[in-house]
Amino acid sequence: MSQPGPNNCITDVSGLKVGSYTDLDALCGCTLVLCPKGATAGVDVRGAAPGTRETDLLDPVNLVNEVHAVSLSGGSVYGLACADGAVRWLSKQGVGFPLDDAGHVAPIVPGAVLFDLGRGVEFVPPVGPDWGRAACEAASSEPIALGCLGAGTGAVAGGMKGGLGSASEVLETGVTVGAVVAVNSLGSLLNPATGMLWELGQEVNHEFGPEAAIARVLPPWPPQAEPAKNTTIGVVATDTTLNKAQCKKVAQMAQDGLARAIRPTHTMFDGDTIFALATAQRPLPSEPGFFGPPEATAITEIGRAAADCLSRAIIRAAMAAESLGGWPCFRDLASR
Repeated sequence: MSQPGPNNCITDVSGLKVGSYTDLDALCGCTLVLCPKGATAGVDVRGAAPGTRETDLLDPVNLVNEVHAVSLSGGSVYGLACADGAVRWLSKQGVGFPLDDAGHVAPIVPGAVLFDLGRGVEFVPPVGPDWGRAACEAASSEPIALGCLGAGTGAVAGGMKGGLGSASEVLETGVTVGAVVAVNSLGSLLNPATGMLWELGQEVNHEFGPEAAIARVLPPWPPQAEPAKNTTIGVVATDTTLNKAQCKKVAQMAQDGLARAIRPTHTMFDGDTIFALATAQRPLPSEPGFFGPPEATAITEIGRAAADCLSRAIIRAAMAAESLGGWPCFRDLASR
């Protein structure tokens, strides 16, 4: 049976810190995943309405091999500015791609945003670089608070309250895999035939809470899809050594966990984007095989764990969320 790390969060991956900024009046926020010593990165974008920054740089054929943070934010296109604050903050710490002998650096901060406009007191929240900077200042390697905070503050998942979730797994090889996700999907986490969570069977050590196993609720459904008012964004990570192509493969496999936990997903109205990070704290296990490189088996297992962690993180987000902004949380839905 799989086992989570001590935090059951992406912060179990050595070399990472996570911080969030939350504005409950604006019903918006951002979450920054920091890798101050650098991390190899990949990305997989499958939704048809993405809002992203620096994703082309992560293509394996392109130059820069490491990133120094990933920004996840609400605020739609306005939320991309959170990454600017992270860049400035990291630069002052001397963290970034070296530019010269004088110590100047260029922090590399890819990012993605979700659509939560119109859910707070103003249609466009006051999101900007200050939010990203504040999230960096709050970052730590401690367990992450889950639910209605950070990038998941204004999130709505299939008509019920979404939020921020995280989970981790320690593999038999000792490699750690983790995920953090902001769940703001058109699709539902609930099976309409049973009123139960699609991926309830992925639970580890009762992490979803007692309500998840016994509740049978009436899934809320929006009356109609609204263009681009959705998107689930997240980061999966491992403490082993991967190159950019291998990170991209892990990000691709992680999307399977999103598709299992939310149905439908990757729609015309979602911009689903998953980043993958590798902090190179331990060597990648290898064993000879008939096909492919000796690392192929280990990459497959890391990708499997990333998908499972993402599914679990999505459910943990919903189970930790509270009713907010007129959207009911899972616990407040009517029983069947």
